[in-house]
Amino acid sequence: MDFHGKVAVITGGGNGLGRAAAVGFASRGAKVVIVDLDRAAGEATAGILRQQGGEAHFVPADVTQSAEVQNYVKVALERYGAIDCFYNNAGIEGSVAPTHQYDEDMFDRVMAVNVKGIFLGLRHVLPVMIRQGHGSVVNTASVAGLVGSPGMPAYVASKHAVIGLTKTASGEVARSGVRVNCICPGPIDTRMIHSLEAMLNPSDPDSIGSRYQSTIPIGRYGTAEEVANLVLFLSSSLASNITGAQYVVDGGRTATGGAVTSTPVR
Repeated sequence: MDFHGKVAVITGGGNGLGRAAAVGFASRGAKVVIVDLDRAAGEATAGILRQQGGEAHFVPADVTQSAEVQNYVKVALERYGAIDCFYNNAGIEGSVAPTHQYDEDMFDRVMAVNVKGIFLGLRHVLPVMIRQGHGSVVNTASVAGLVGSPGMPAYVASKHAVIGLTKTASGEVARSGVRVNCICPGPIDTRMIHSLEAMLNPSDPDSIGSRYQSTIPIGRYGTAEEVANLVLFLSSSLASNITGAQYVVDGGRTATGGAVTSTPVR
């Protein structure tokens, strides 16, 4: 997975999966454009890449605003001349509440970031890749886009939508040399899962973490680096025949439906 001479744009690059992917791209030679609403976090990621000898630039942006999405695309092209890899990753978890009690404003915010943000990224990056005659897009969906998750109607709906956008766009641009895939992470050891733990049990979030991890066949949360490895693979020439796909990275959780044997099978 050699990205020398390539340009990668990563939304939500300030922390978590975005930062891990940025480090992975840069360590393999890519020039990286970090996009995030959080200026401090985005600058910090760019600083980490530069400290490690990579080339990186940060662009602040609200991915729900078309003009700001257009701007990060414009900056990437002006600075580096191309967008070879696009990790369309920015997303939020929203709150936890049953559907019939879910806050309408929160629902709108989750859908705006997680669905409209992904759509606008595709809307403004795909024309660049079509003109180039090549490019790879990886959208961040979730296992919540494959199954239900009680108490998270907005997040679940948004991630189902990301998978739909991925499949639709992939068929539209495949003959142009552009690939569009998505990843479906399970619980990953990042800010998001710990935020959910705290919402579910503010007095004892660790108990929620223990319960969640007990339902994962490998017995632990995944790491951001493990997810980044999948993003890098799908962005590389090794995945040249893969488009319109959804890749689960969840330690086997959806494969077993949460049922785990009490003793290892050897």
